[in-house]
Amino acid sequence: MKEYQQTTSVSSSSSSPLLVEERENGSPAAATAAVILSTLVAISGSFVFGSSVGFSSPAESGMISDLDLTLAQYSVFGSILTIGAMIGAMAMAFSELLCLAGNLAIVFAKVAWLLDIARLLIGVGIGIISYVVPVYVAEITPKNLRGVFTAAHQLMICCGVSTMWLAGNILHWRILALIGIVPSVLQFLGVFFIPESPRWLAKNSRWGECEDVLKHLRGQHVDTSAEATEIREYTETLQHLSEAKFLDLFQKEYTRSLIVGVGLMVFQQFGGVNGIVFYASSIFQSAGFSERVGTIAMVTLQVPMTVVGTLLMDKSGRRPLLMISAAGTCLGCFLTGLSFLLQDLHMGNTEAPILALIGVLMFTAFFSLGMGGAPWVIMSEIFPINVNGSAGSLVTVVNWLGSWIISFAFNFLMSWSSPGTFFLFCVICGLTVVFVAMLVPETKDRTLEEIQASMNPLTSSS
Repeated sequence: MKEYQQTTSVSSSSSSPLLVEERENGSPAAATAAVILSTLVAISGSFVFGSSVGFSSPAESGMISDLDLTLAQYSVFGSILTIGAMIGAMAMAFSELLCLAGNLAIVFAKVAWLLDIARLLIGVGIGIISYVVPVYVAEITPKNLRGVFTAAHQLMICCGVSTMWLAGNILHWRILALIGIVPSVLQFLGVFFIPESPRWLAKNSRWGECEDVLKHLRGQHVDTSAEATEIREYTETLQHLSEAKFLDLFQKEYTRSLIVGVGLMVFQQFGGVNGIVFYASSIFQSAGFSERVGTIAMVTLQVPMTVVGTLLMDKSGRRPLLMISAAGTCLGCFLTGLSFLLQDLHMGNTEAPILALIGVLMFTAFFSLGMGGAPWVIMSEIFPINVNGSAGSLVTVVNWLGSWIISFAFNFLMSWSSPGTFFLFCVICGLTVVFVAMLVPETKDRTLEEIQASMNPLTSSS
């Protein structure tokens, strides 16, 4: 994992001019085989991320039955993944080895405490992945393709979740845990064959290697001298800025970036996504609908909608996708809450389960369209180089803290009031639309310098 460790020590793509905008002849920069291969290796870790998140839903009934777990014990098992992810977001090392160890421990676990330790290890691993992968991919990708390639991180997460849901219908949960081992091995081996981030090389004054890597990534026939010069000038300028400490994040010049980055992650998680993803099977069961049919329907929508969102990221822009996505999840939560309310009132016994299915599917489809991937893309674009390490870790920790709160509390919230749970999520999703409209900038077709100047004018002027 040398490559990923090195990448985390530098800034996110948000603060770098490293991504070339156009070729010398004015045409958009193309994705070379080197960029595509490096991205594929990186996002194979995203598949591990998704498969780990998706595991708890199909495995729930089998694990509770086989190991005689209580609901509280299984809630700890499901949610402790996010505790590990918070640790991982701060540690940033050895992600795939931890995921491998965790999945193997689940396969052979006989007691609840070993399951929790295994899940914690996997959580640390995917916490690293959740921040490092989009940053690395964004750093090596041309500007005109940055949104699409960075959003591929979310697409692969979606594929991992979907694989777990589909395979979970036919495989025992121990066999299911083995699936996560395959991409872990592939990524662990693959990182030795992909290039280091040109920006990391520049920051460490390895200019010759930086130019060689740029040539490798952009193509041997492409003139990268202007890009290399831009990187050098920008890096030398930023060397005059002191590396910010954690508390420096809360200074006035970083206020908007921090509000946008943290706010998007809070709204993403408190909109209820991990409650629905972690416990989709039990939601359908509670609503009186076939859990197998429901999860298959979710997969059928989730992957195509994530592909659509990925393709639109650099076409329609981040803001429209986010607002449409949040509005759709709002309606989905409302319909699901209405379904449970009708059941509580003993009304619409035939229609209510169908309404729950429509609501959950609508939530899944619209979340996949924008709220799943766009916050991570924006996070990789808005923080200056001298704060991006601590800022990125803070944003990621906030995301996983919200994820833990929702995934742990979801079953208890459902026991308290199923309609109330989804109506609460509905309100939060509605507030997300307002937040995006008022505060989130559009970063499509803007250089990273332009984003920095608009988000952090005090820093840019210095």
